[in-house]
Amino acid sequence: MWQELLKQIQQGDTKALARSISLVENEKPGYETLLQSLPASTTKIIGITGPPGAGKSTLVDALIGLLINTGKKIAVLCVDPSSPFNHGAVLGDRIRMSDWYTHPNVYIRSLATRGSMGGLHPKIIEITDLLKAFQFDHIIIETVGVGQSEVEIAGLADVTVVVVVPEAGDEVQTMKAGLMEIADVFVVNKADRPDADIFVRNLRSMLAPSFSKTYNEVPVIKTVASQKEGISELSAIILDLLQKAQLNDKTFWLLAEKAYYLIEQKRMKDVSKAELKKEIEVCFKKGSFNLYKFIADK
Repeated sequence: MWQELLKQIQQGDTKALARSISLVENEKPGYETLLQSLPASTTKIIGITGPPGAGKSTLVDALIGLLINTGKKIAVLCVDPSSPFNHGAVLGDRIRMSDWYTHPNVYIRSLATRGSMGGLHPKIIEITDLLKAFQFDHIIIETVGVGQSEVEIAGLADVTVVVVVPEAGDEVQTMKAGLMEIADVFVVNKADRPDADIFVRNLRSMLAPSFSKTYNEVPVIKTVASQKEGISELSAIILDLLQKAQLNDKTFWLLAEKAYYLIEQKRMKDVSKAELKKEIEVCFKKGSFNLYKFIADK
């Protein structure tokens, strides 16, 4: 079954791809066999992140249009906040990208964070690797832009684009440490708003202290995604950075991070918080409860 599914994915069957993603998401028995059969891939990943309301989905929509016009096949993963009731995606980015929903060269999938602490989907690594097997030219991951997801996306993407708006001065200052480290490109979207030029100058001055002789300057691009303005320049910079991306020490550290995360998930699979709570209640009622002794006995 799994070998046949993989064969269908490699032949460009989007239904087989969608089915495989669902099987992995829901951890259907044997899904690990499929993952272990995946071939090596060189498909590059573009990460788009930033605060809510920055216009990330509109920017991605415009970027898809530009890449499609050059004959590329694009996959887009939109990681949405989860509904607290059914753990489904609540924003539904596919609605905002409706022009591409039925396009033969575009595959769009919304994923819920499912309560994941960092803001990314708990199976994001596996799903991304499934998309690589389909042999898309580019994979775009748009994150929800909360918590640690801005930093986490850097471990997954070959190029990370951080999208902000002119009014985000205080917000950028708050997130400065993480953003400065992970951004390969800064996009100031909705740049037709007042004070956009001042914001861009301030952003560049904020970035300046983080430069050293070993790092190149991080580009800051102005866009008005709703009007498709600045998208060509952004696309050119992203493609240039992807072309320059090469194997280095950072590559293997990122793979080690992925391996660590997957091992952690596997070893914690049989640990239930509900069961822990019951056991703790029983031990607590016996008196002299010590959390560290409890853990040592596990």
